[in-house]
Amino acid sequence: MSKKTLFDKIWEAHVVKEIPNGPSVLYIDRQFIHEVTSPQAFDGLRKRGVPVFRPKQTIATADHNTPTINQHLPVKDELSKNQLDKLTQNCNEFGIELYALGHPKNGVVHIIGPELGITLPGSTYVCGDSHTATHGAFGSIAFGIGTSEVEMVLATQCLMQNKPKRMRINVNGKLNKGVTAKDIILYLISKLTTGGGTGYFIEYAGDTIRSLSMEERMTICNMSIEMGARGGLIAPDETTFEYINGREFAPKGEAFEKAVAYWKTLYTDDDAEFDKEYNFDASDIDTMITYGTNPGMGIKITGKIPTVDDFENDSEKNGLLKSLKYMDFHQSEPIMGRKIDYVFIGSCTNGRIEDLRAAAEIIKGRKKADNVTVWIVPGSKMVEKQAIEEGLDKIFKEAGIEMRQPGCSACLAMNDDKIPAGKYSVSTSNRNFEGRQGPGARTLLASPILAAAAAVTGKIVDPKEFL
Repeated sequence: MSKKTLFDKIWEAHVVKEIPNGPSVLYIDRQFIHEVTSPQAFDGLRKRGVPVFRPKQTIATADHNTPTINQHLPVKDELSKNQLDKLTQNCNEFGIELYALGHPKNGVVHIIGPELGITLPGSTYVCGDSHTATHGAFGSIAFGIGTSEVEMVLATQCLMQNKPKRMRINVNGKLNKGVTAKDIILYLISKLTTGGGTGYFIEYAGDTIRSLSMEERMTICNMSIEMGARGGLIAPDETTFEYINGREFAPKGEAFEKAVAYWKTLYTDDDAEFDKEYNFDASDIDTMITYGTNPGMGIKITGKIPTVDDFENDSEKNGLLKSLKYMDFHQSEPIMGRKIDYVFIGSCTNGRIEDLRAAAEIIKGRKKADNVTVWIVPGSKMVEKQAIEEGLDKIFKEAGIEMRQPGCSACLAMNDDKIPAGKYSVSTSNRNFEGRQGPGARTLLASPILAAAAAVTGKIVDPKEFL
């Protein structure tokens, strides 16, 4: 019997039909939808007179366009209001459960799935959002899709997909002090580039990965897409089962025991072959920060911005020069000590309770720097509630920072939380493209602890000295 990767096992269990020399028809266990990529899909169903095939397998939430203050008031922005109203109307008409603004289960789509026990090992998940890869942390196949595919899944609970190639990234060894999951993934992308995973589905493995909490694993899988990959996944283990146990929609009692017995079969066989494999040593990873306009442009906090001589081909050299011009940085200068204007702690990458706790640990007993505007945005109503119960909001308030309400916030310039042109933002989100956080905004991606250290000092500093 041929040896299989974890990805192969889940994929094969979900293939409804193989099309000769073509894509596979893949069964989708759950689809998550939000207000931005679903309206056209529902309009398509209406035009064709088609119902949603399995409405109970679709979960809707409002997140991208939601304000993060005064959520009890009518939404001011016309476009946002229109999209949110449309989502409510569509979910009512087609019988889909919606966690609307203010609902106790509302939150960023990739945060609510895991925390509610909807995301489970061995399943397939899609959403009209590229960071759907987050759910792969549970040992599932999860990836982003386009609006026409959202419609296809609503109508059939299936999707036409070409099978990606398999890649494994092994990280082994003990992490250095103050090195987080965000640093691991920024380091990997800096080594493999934003195109390094194109055409692949990545399995993250090794004892460093296994030592991470579920929230940290989600951060890593979340940014697989920034390497160009279709998605990323991590084999489930006791950490996974423990996290799922007791969550609202997770299996209970005997059903849970039965599910765990199956989940324990979800691993890559010893001699299974990957199309590509990489090995990294955890001790080589340090606190990371980006300096450019894609997530692959990352350096160690103690490092210097590269020069054109560090790159081999002209397109990379030109890319560096274009980025540095946009960021107003210079070759070979250190990044440490740069003054910044904004700090954003949140997003589907780092908006979970562990991220807020890590930030609070550094902010506690200190004051926000006068030159910095700080937005701390929990990823969901449940995270917000927990943060308040643990008194994290008070720690932030004493530092002069108001914790905001849940939403995608300053991760992307689709709501009110935009970074002004020319301003520098240290952000725990996943993308630093030109204009991603607002037209002309300059984004430096980092971990919650680095962002928190920047919030209290007003500049880029090594967070290790605060631990």
